[in-house]
Amino acid sequence: VALMLSVTRKIPEGLSEMQAGNWQGWSPLTHLGGRIGGKRLGILGMGRIGQAIAHRCRAGFGMDVVYYNRSEKAVEGARQLPNVEDVCAQADAVVMAVPGGAETHHLMNETMFAAMQPHAIFVNIARGDVVNEAALVAALQAKQIAGAGLDVYEFEPKVPAALKAMENVVLLPHMGSATVESRIEMGEKVIINIKTFDDGHRPPDQVVPSML
Repeated sequence: VALMLSVTRKIPEGLSEMQAGNWQGWSPLTHLGGRIGGKRLGILGMGRIGQAIAHRCRAGFGMDVVYYNRSEKAVEGARQLPNVEDVCAQADAVVMAVPGGAETHHLMNETMFAAMQPHAIFVNIARGDVVNEAALVAALQAKQIAGAGLDVYEFEPKVPAALKAMENVVLLPHMGSATVESRIEMGEKVIINIKTFDDGHRPPDQVVPSML
């Protein structure tokens, strides 16, 4: 949500102007962005994170939500579409929330970016390799899409210079889970799994081969 707002409302541009001391006062035509309220959000991957995004955007911003998920989901106020391309074609903002792995490698590619609307933005908070980064750069340069917000990268920590140079792209250093509360919960989850295994029981959060 923060990335969507940052891209559509041009928050980094405004921050940069203020920090450089170049602001000359309010003007009705500077830093004009767009709203996310009332727009259509497309979510790729409707697991726990995708559902949380859908709820916040629908309840907080009145967004219409469409999504694609490999299995059927019943998500209040959201419509499931038959494939990724349909979501890309219908959404004003597309958010990646799929797991990584062979099945989702380059799920967002040249074809999918071409399906998106010219005013639409793309956000990835999932895994870097679910996006063909070269195809994303090409789509942005060709103005096939209006902007992008990224927290993960295909070859991180390397980030393409072309993405760094674009004013309509917001880049974050893989900090989506970086809150004190999240780190405490992650540590507690590790302890619970170790203690459960040590007690001779099946740990609640196993990593199975299909997830590797």
